[in-house]
Amino acid sequence: MSKTVDLNADMGESFGPWTMGDDLALLDVISSANIACGFHAGDPDVMAKTMRAANRRDVGIGAHPGFADLQGFGRQRMSLPAETLANMVQYQLGAALAVARANDAKVRHLKLHGAMANLAAEDKAMALTCYQAALAVDPDIIIMVLAGTAQQAAVHELGCHAACEIFADRAYNDDATLVDRKLPGAVIHDPELAGRRMVEMLQVGAIITESGKHIPTRIDTICLHGDTPEAVDIAKSTRRALQANGISVEQFSGTRI
Repeated sequence: MSKTVDLNADMGESFGPWTMGDDLALLDVISSANIACGFHAGDPDVMAKTMRAANRRDVGIGAHPGFADLQGFGRQRMSLPAETLANMVQYQLGAALAVARANDAKVRHLKLHGAMANLAAEDKAMALTCYQAALAVDPDIIIMVLAGTAQQAAVHELGCHAACEIFADRAYNDDATLVDRKLPGAVIHDPELAGRRMVEMLQVGAIITESGKHIPTRIDTICLHGDTPEAVDIAKSTRRALQANGISVEQFSGTRI
């Protein structure tokens, strides 16, 4: 069992006068932040503010690109030509890199958001398109992937720096993909349950699905979604549970798979 693990959260998802989540409170608990790039959520002001806050706390910064879907929060599935998909990823990563540089910060990693991520978890060709696009902009960027899915197969083929992620607040199907949010139990709201699940998965070195199946996998980081009302409580509970079991929270190194 690993004695260290990264704890990450999706954030920077407010837009203009509309606030989504408590990013500042989360940044005091986590070690890596996936910051929205303006397509599914966020805006230039929110991105800059969130990056500055993360940088002050020495929290690792990641670009979090998604589909151009503000109304659906990036969770509506889209079918796009590969070139359009690649351009979409590069456009958002470029924005993140520019805002970070202007604020004396650094983008360490990239993680796909929402429907873009779920589709790439099912389709290695799509994952390769997204990741090759990102690596063409920054060859050293760490790609954060959904452990045990086509995303992980894609980074293995590319030989790039990667971090394998499991979810504290989502239930799993038997193929390591996430249970559809429309189904009961897909999103976990109980902070104590979330923490216990993560400790158990780290102890056995596997994703544990809703059916009880174990899918052995490398685990570098644990994610929770910053837009849920329980996000801060889940982050705190998960961190307490990890530390109580001798697991410290540290930024991932992003070694090759």
